[in-house]
Amino acid sequence: MIDWFVNTLRTYPEIAIFLSLALGYYFGSFTYKGLGLGAVTATLVAAVIIGQIGITISPPLKATFFLMFLFAIGYGVGPQFVRGIAKDGIPQALFAAVVCVFCLGAPYLAAKFAGYDVGSALGLYAGSQTISASMGLGTDAINRLGLPPEETKRLLDAMPVAYAVTYIFGTVGSAIVLALFGPALLGIDLEAECKRYEAEFGGKKELGGAGTAWHHYELRAYRVREGGPVVGKTARAAESLIPEQRVFIERIRRGGKIEDATADTIIEAGDIVAVAGRRDVLVSLIGHAAEEVDDRELLAVPAEGVDVLVTNKEANGKTLAELAQWPSSRGVFLRRIARGATATEIPILPNTQIHRGDILTIVGRTQDTAAAAKALGVADRPTDVADVAFIGAAITIGALIGALVYKVGDVPFTLSTSGGALISGLFFGWLRSVRPKFGRIPTSTVWFMNSVGLNVFIAVVGISSGPGFVAGLQQLGFSLFLWGIFATTVPLVLAMYVGKYVFRFHPAILLGCCSGARTTTASLGMINDRAKSQIPGLGYTVTYAVGNTLLTIWGMVLVMLMT
Repeated sequence: MIDWFVNTLRTYPEIAIFLSLALGYYFGSFTYKGLGLGAVTATLVAAVIIGQIGITISPPLKATFFLMFLFAIGYGVGPQFVRGIAKDGIPQALFAAVVCVFCLGAPYLAAKFAGYDVGSALGLYAGSQTISASMGLGTDAINRLGLPPEETKRLLDAMPVAYAVTYIFGTVGSAIVLALFGPALLGIDLEAECKRYEAEFGGKKELGGAGTAWHHYELRAYRVREGGPVVGKTARAAESLIPEQRVFIERIRRGGKIEDATADTIIEAGDIVAVAGRRDVLVSLIGHAAEEVDDRELLAVPAEGVDVLVTNKEANGKTLAELAQWPSSRGVFLRRIARGATATEIPILPNTQIHRGDILTIVGRTQDTAAAAKALGVADRPTDVADVAFIGAAITIGALIGALVYKVGDVPFTLSTSGGALISGLFFGWLRSVRPKFGRIPTSTVWFMNSVGLNVFIAVVGISSGPGFVAGLQQLGFSLFLWGIFATTVPLVLAMYVGKYVFRFHPAILLGCCSGARTTTASLGMINDRAKSQIPGLGYTVTYAVGNTLLTIWGMVLVMLMT
């Protein structure tokens, strides 16, 4: 039975790949206090074990899935990357670039001092910085060195060994350094700083929403009394009687008839008005001063919650306070802001800036949400259909450009097909955010291309290098793990001090900037937990976009430095 199973995997290597994915995603899902191996490392370990039986896999398969993965990465971070290097995100983009230099320098120095070959150095870099994608570009660079086939294979086999040994601390250690030691090293009280940030910019933690019995926004009916403060006023004027609170008169029952209220509708005594707003405002303020009425017909307002993709250049860079003054904003409430490839949740504060590519979740009457969506961009309604023609064409264009070789003297320079796919994703991801008429890729599809594309590549690497893994680990020994600690810790410590003393970021977002530049989502989660706030996420998105791009490219650069 065992012989049959082994022979079947050797004959049909595609089964071995799917088995690696199954084991990797299953065991990678286990966590302890938010930390775990993750799907990538678990898939690599499973593939290495399976690869011990000796399985040959066609090389184009690995490259195909890696191109898909890199395009998805670029597509997801494109809007933030372009904005970060083009406008007000420049300080955070520059900070991310500086941190990326630290992240390249530390593993390079470690590899030089330890005397590692280029394959081990690349694995040390990819694992300690938790940037698996860099191994793809590094692999392309090693293949172009013109070495004998057996030497090339030896270097490529050494890469996943070093990656697996250093990745664990790269993940866990980055979270510990930033979330646990970071506030102490910087001399800050992170929770207090986030509260101060919220106080300065007028925000506070939001509770409730979908899936809970308590709701942030409600619609209630009240009878207008004779001589009341709103009698004779327009709906807009009546709404302004509660300063700094967003309340809207949505409908009116007058003389037994129900009509939709506009901003210019005059309120009369005896009217029954349907008022939408924050629950605490309706209950505590209006409820004490007005007679509430149970008018089910009046309150049966067609309403919806909809995601809006921000594409309007007039909205780009505007604060929520400024957008609230737009006529199209009347009657809608903002429930959530998601930004970037990781859909980082951005705090809802009056001074929070909105950028093209953001996803805003708004709620309100159907006609109001439609008007707001039209003014901000386009409604991003759920769909399962991806524009596959666009995906194929975009990857083809990027790969063709990347395949070009430019010679400076006798030195050849090329992006490689992998680098071309990444840059293509960046461009078309940004273009989609400003011209959303084409290039629709649902979030679930982007996740599949990103996660499964990378893990198929990792599975092929692990299976192919499996026979040499154990020997390589015995040769490199425990010192590799220690060098991994050095390569992980030094860039993060330098990043914190540079962010504080050179770029002078607000303490509430500084650690979020460090997490983004190092693309370590695990540490951002721990930072938010310690801060008891989502404020650190404000520093994550631009730095993540720049860091994810540069750290991936560094895989190719490191090979050039080492050779």
